[in-house]
Amino acid sequence: MRRTRWQGSKRRRLMRTGAVAAAVVAVGASMLTACGDDSSSSSQVTLLTHDSFDLPQSVFDEFKKETGQTLKVVKSGDAGQLASTVSLTPGSPKGDAVYGIDNTFATRPIQAGALESYASPALADGADQYAVPDSNNELTAVDRGDVCLNIDDEWYRREGQTPPKSLRDLTDPTYAKQAALIDPGTSSPGMAYLLSTVGVFGDNWQDYWKQVSAGGATIVSGWEIAYNQLFTAGEGKGDKPIVLSYASSPAATPGTSALLDSCFRQVEYVGVLKGAPNVAGARKLVDFMLSPTVQKALPSSMFVYPVQKNTPLPDGWAQRAPIPQSTVNLPPAYIAQNRETWLQQWRSAVGR
Repeated sequence: MRRTRWQGSKRRRLMRTGAVAAAVVAVGASMLTACGDDSSSSSQVTLLTHDSFDLPQSVFDEFKKETGQTLKVVKSGDAGQLASTVSLTPGSPKGDAVYGIDNTFATRPIQAGALESYASPALADGADQYAVPDSNNELTAVDRGDVCLNIDDEWYRREGQTPPKSLRDLTDPTYAKQAALIDPGTSSPGMAYLLSTVGVFGDNWQDYWKQVSAGGATIVSGWEIAYNQLFTAGEGKGDKPIVLSYASSPAATPGTSALLDSCFRQVEYVGVLKGAPNVAGARKLVDFMLSPTVQKALPSSMFVYPVQKNTPLPDGWAQRAPIPQSTVNLPPAYIAQNRETWLQQWRSAVGR
């Protein structure tokens, strides 16, 4: 999926920008065809991923050490663009593997027949708990990044005000005016929050948005504007003490916290592309993404939670960024079936 100033400027889970020195990186879908022939080498694995992919140099060195293969990274937009790129080229992929398609788009490439089934031996260590329902291991979970409201607790203490306790509190105009939310039509975390409200309020989710919008909530196009410009604890020291971000965001922003009851579970997957020139290398990459080397690196480098059990989190995460004990989780097929309708209804509810 890949958020605050400590994650680089972007995004945009969902916002985790950065260059990987060891990888040959081509940015944008327009570059994909040009690099397609390079993946034919059995000593190189070409990975299609989102623009926010970022892992340390040491991780790439370890992959080559363990497999004898180098990793070429091809960045191709956000999770939605990535899913579209893969879905449009079944059997004739522009790489060997794909990472970064999340559970809101997972059914698209599966239904397009663009992915090979592969069950990694490491699945049973935790990743299998995040499997796409009714699938055949076309996608393997790597990480989760829960999207939820963040609160500037220091601001509320300074102002002598009581902070909200739940996403339901935003129906109160006092809190609505203090909130920086994100358009679900232009942003992955924005879509995740819309899905949260669908999961929490059911048939009444549109009424929630009507109240929040009428109460004065600010809705912007992307996470970067919301967090780093409008949020009182962001880089821009804005005037909104409530912002849509991630459960992991407080780990690097002292004095803030996440409302863990409002989180939507966003899972990112890796998969082997059907017709890949280097299928064996792609499978090794899937295994490697579940290895302790990668799983331990994910929180510090991409600010997401690992899916493998017993993976240690960085110091301070247990206190400042605990993993939500319960999250909203809608079936990917249900999301795919209703996404466009929900977006139209959301626009009507907020007057856009």
